[in-house]
Amino acid sequence: MNGPIIFILEILTLIAGFAAGYFFNRYQVEKRRREEQAKAQGIIQEATDKANKIELEARAKALKIVQEGEREINQRRSELNREIERLDRRRSELDSRAERLEQREQNLNKRQSSIDRRANEVDKIYTQQMEKLQEIAEMSKEDARKLLLDEVEKEARGDMARIIRQIETEAREEGEKRARKLIADAIQRVASEHVAEVTSAVVPLPNEEMKGRIVGRNGRNIRAFEQAAGVDVIVDDTPEAVTISCFDSVRREIARRALTRLTLDGRIHPAHIEKIINDETKAVEKIIAEAGEQAAFDAGVTGLHPEVLRMMGRLKFRTSYGQNQLAHAVEVAKLAGILAAELGANVEWAKQGGFLHDIGKAMDHNQEGTHASLGAEFCKRYGVHPVVVNAIASHHHEVEQETIEAVIAEAADAISGARPGARREDLEAYIKRIRTLEDMATSFAGVSQAFAIQAGREVRIIVRPEEIDDLASARLARDIARKIEETMQYPGQIKVTVIRETRAVDYAK
Repeated sequence: MNGPIIFILEILTLIAGFAAGYFFNRYQVEKRRREEQAKAQGIIQEATDKANKIELEARAKALKIVQEGEREINQRRSELNREIERLDRRRSELDSRAERLEQREQNLNKRQSSIDRRANEVDKIYTQQMEKLQEIAEMSKEDARKLLLDEVEKEARGDMARIIRQIETEAREEGEKRARKLIADAIQRVASEHVAEVTSAVVPLPNEEMKGRIVGRNGRNIRAFEQAAGVDVIVDDTPEAVTISCFDSVRREIARRALTRLTLDGRIHPAHIEKIINDETKAVEKIIAEAGEQAAFDAGVTGLHPEVLRMMGRLKFRTSYGQNQLAHAVEVAKLAGILAAELGANVEWAKQGGFLHDIGKAMDHNQEGTHASLGAEFCKRYGVHPVVVNAIASHHHEVEQETIEAVIAEAADAISGARPGARREDLEAYIKRIRTLEDMATSFAGVSQAFAIQAGREVRIIVRPEEIDDLASARLARDIARKIEETMQYPGQIKVTVIRETRAVDYAK
């Protein structure tokens, strides 16, 4: 009986415990809820306070901005009112000024009409006076103007001729003094030997029998020699000699040396001919290289490419009017260096321009172009300075001379070529040049006679005085000199002298 009661009591105790726990838990939840609610209300209240505070600050700032804006608007309104008042005053001033200008314009119109009337009267008086003058002078207005212009032109032409003669005389005197001093000093300081080396194309033979050995059986030896050397061998009636003919001076020299060795050796057959020519080709190439280097050393020119020096060495076998071209190049380089030093130009460029100015003459004759243009292009390809290239290209005025060194190189070339004994020409070429000079001078209008004197270095021209005046004489001399430069090839320079003579003859009876 106690067992069930105890069980019931335990159940009741358990129920009471659950109930107590439930109510306690509910109490705790309710307590936390009230605390969270109180905290939330606090946060809401704090946020509300901050919002009210921010709203008050914003209203204060907005009120301040509005007040500042109203003050600025009031200030701008007052400035605008002042500007309007100023514009009103300016408008009134402009209106009054416009009225004054209109009044002045009316006065000017009245004066202009009066001036126009007076101008018309003056024109009428001028026309009447001109008519009276024409009646008195028996000459029209156009005739009087033409006469006056003719007199003025005649007087001006006379003044121009006198001024031109005066300027030319002064320039010639000063220029000749300076030029003589420079040229004389340069020539004296060069002091080098100038041997006219003319390459001979005639090979002497020990006897007449050697001609037959050179020709060979059925001409096989001479054909082999000509084919290997690239020359023509002329076997004629000249005793104990044969002639080698070729445009290329280097090939001609190789052939001359080879044929000389063959005649001394005595073994003349195609195989030996080819060997000797190959040996002499190498020997001449070595001579060419050494000659170019030696010439550059003698001229005092440095820094040139070996190929340029080798090409210069070919000039050892080239002559112009009997003057050896390599010796001429050395002479021109020395003269150009001295002139450049005296004139304050670049000595190195001037010497290089003088040394290389005729390098184009060493080129193959199959190449097209003048020796000046060919030489300039060749030197430019091997890194020669542009100033020197211009001096080479312009020493015959085929292109414009850009520097003083180019002018110096041309002057040195003329000095070397014009030196007595430096160049010579045969009789036929000399007579042809003299006739060409005289015919060229007489082809100009107004020329009566022309005479080439001083071995063709001067041409004297006599003009008809009724057709050529003083000014036209100076112009004619320049025109003839320019035509000679453009159409003729000649050593040195040619002086052109125009003579105008007026004779007055009368008889006493």
